[in-house]
Amino acid sequence: MRIVWAMFLLAAFLAPAAQAEDAAIARDLARDLAPTGTLRAAINLGNAVLARKGADGALSGVAVDLARALSERIGVPLVLVPYDSAGAVSEAAASGAWDVCFLARDPTRAEGIVFTAPYLVIEGGYLVPAASPIRALDAVDRDGVRIAVGRGSAYDLYLSRTIRHATLVRAPTSPAAIALFAESGLEVAANVRQPLEAYAAAHPQVRMLPGRFMEIAQAMGVPKGRDAGAAYLRRFVEAMKADGFVAKALDANGQAATVAPAE
Repeated sequence: MRIVWAMFLLAAFLAPAAQAEDAAIARDLARDLAPTGTLRAAINLGNAVLARKGADGALSGVAVDLARALSERIGVPLVLVPYDSAGAVSEAAASGAWDVCFLARDPTRAEGIVFTAPYLVIEGGYLVPAASPIRALDAVDRDGVRIAVGRGSAYDLYLSRTIRHATLVRAPTSPAAIALFAESGLEVAANVRQPLEAYAAAHPQVRMLPGRFMEIAQAMGVPKGRDAGAAYLRRFVEAMKADGFVAKALDANGQAATVAPAE
């Protein structure tokens, strides 16, 4: 009985100290993730699977839902910082304009951004005119073939490393790349599968090539140098996948994508 009582007194004595330590860790974490006292989340409007802007200007989507959940967990206000393209987000990494981003992992971007494991996986696909002689993915990389891409997008970065014969024609954003393909008579449009499928469904003069030319691993990230924030963000993403948050957010936003496996 004396031992039990002694253990109770010890726990009661240590509890305030542990709580104070937890509070200090939380403060340090918030300072690392949100040094201005507000979590500034970069939102890429160039990828409708992740985010979109409504007619009233309000932002919504899986990335927005994750940003809100993160701000609640670390106990700081949230400000959404919209960008028209993924390239614009990554280019702003060193400027201090945002604290957390939602981008596809890529070696070039990783020079200035520390990424988590992916929270969802989407595909890169090709769109061609219905009458095009191109019938397969491996027929795209040929001399004389022009491929419309969104400047600085994950698939632009990937194709820039892998295409040997075709020519990449860059539009300012991913949505603009589809318009460029249609208006300029280019041979191919590369993009995320979902917007290509939506465009093909509404325009019988084009068709999708079967299959994918790449998997696009969408992750969260912080500017390099925020080690504590990066470590916490990795745990946050795994928790959001494990408890079904990402799957529910995809469903709530009407998006068909694959939740990435645990890492």
